[in-house]
Amino acid sequence: MLDLKTIHSVLGEFEDRGISRETMTEAIESAMATAYKKEYGKRGQVVRAMLDMNSGTVNFEQIKTIVDDTMVRFPLPDEEAPVYQDNLHDNEVTPEGELPRFDAEKHILLEDAKRIKRDATLGGELIFPLEPQDDFGRIAAQTAKQVVIQKIREAEKLSILDEFGHKKGEIVSGIVQRMERGALFVDLGRATGIIPYEEQIPGERFRPGERIRAYLYNVDEGFRGVYLRLSRAHPKFLIKLFEGEVPELTSGSLEIKGLAREAGSRTKIAITSLDPHVDPVGALVGQRGVRVSTVMGELGGERIDIIEWSEDQSNYIKESLSPASVVSVELDEENHRATVTVSEDQQSLAIGRGGQNVRLAAKLTGWNIDIASVAGEHVLEVGTSEGASVTRVEEGKAAIVEAEKALEAAEEAEVSSPSKEIGLTDGETDVIITTDEDPTPGTLGVGEETEFTDNGSVSDAAEARDESEASNA
Repeated sequence: MLDLKTIHSVLGEFEDRGISRETMTEAIESAMATAYKKEYGKRGQVVRAMLDMNSGTVNFEQIKTIVDDTMVRFPLPDEEAPVYQDNLHDNEVTPEGELPRFDAEKHILLEDAKRIKRDATLGGELIFPLEPQDDFGRIAAQTAKQVVIQKIREAEKLSILDEFGHKKGEIVSGIVQRMERGALFVDLGRATGIIPYEEQIPGERFRPGERIRAYLYNVDEGFRGVYLRLSRAHPKFLIKLFEGEVPELTSGSLEIKGLAREAGSRTKIAITSLDPHVDPVGALVGQRGVRVSTVMGELGGERIDIIEWSEDQSNYIKESLSPASVVSVELDEENHRATVTVSEDQQSLAIGRGGQNVRLAAKLTGWNIDIASVAGEHVLEVGTSEGASVTRVEEGKAAIVEAEKALEAAEEAEVSSPSKEIGLTDGETDVIITTDEDPTPGTLGVGEETEFTDNGSVSDAAEARDESEASNA
């Protein structure tokens, strides 16, 4: 007879660990049957124990399977004894293609079974009660303990698989335990997660006791337990972070079409809107950038480029190379290659540091991308007091000529009004010429402000010239 108070206490403790009472009851019954067989049974017997939870008594019974000559083979008189797999379960090793050996301890022929039970059928079972026993030896008790421990481990494994199997593909939170051979071990409560070195964000460092979030990408059932594989470098980790910050993604108004990531450095994500009233890029960025800033903070400041997806592949490739400005895109459908033309000043921006920008764009779009630069025409704006005109020149050389002409015209005229400004804009370079009331020829500095001044005036110079001519005459 077992102590019911102790049994109920143990069952309650294991229930808190996620193991049901039924599972623990089966473990106790299996342990008692193993102990009975070890102490009082015979090799080959199938013993079953039944625990009465009301009285604490354990009843034992022997099970025999009903067979005939088509299901088993009868050993020859000089045949050797059977070989068993282990002493705990007495599983006989049967060669492949052969029938199991007839064993009177666990088999009974059909004709013999019908003498005991009229409706006996092949494959059925006959139950024979065994004498109750309460006193077990040390070896039997130790064997029963091993059976209980094994059953508990199997039950815990199944419970963890059931719990974390539903969390696969989600973000889980835990506490850092230790770092071992580059791998990070995380305490997730009932189980331990592992972040391999290659699944960590380069440059991140965590100390024991710190809280960490990671993406659960795999649940493995190993010999020693359940292994939970975690990742912070997985592309879906970033997607799940955005889903937690952007309700439009969860509701289905937005759809992520593509993502290319180099963990710890930069990510490009293509987004499209299924609702015409929702701005896809603005929804991910959030008000004053609060949503994307939260995700970047979780990833240690990783840069994120949010791109609006387009069915037009040329436009899609053009947007994927942002922040660089693209002049044109030519597609080679046969070789699945895109030639992108950019201006000289945008070439380095389009390629990125170490080719990162174009590499991520190629991963995002799925196209092989070639970057070509051209020395394109510059647009210069020339502003005068009479109006503004736009002149297209090559490399800004004609701008200097045009400015000199304007300067000569100002010299020939007698100007008594305030100073004039002629502004020349060459891309991001401004050429500004300032003339006072009495200009004299000077030098033109591109990209800086140059003043042409003289102490005299245009009228004084004319009078001096007339006096000189009169004296010569």
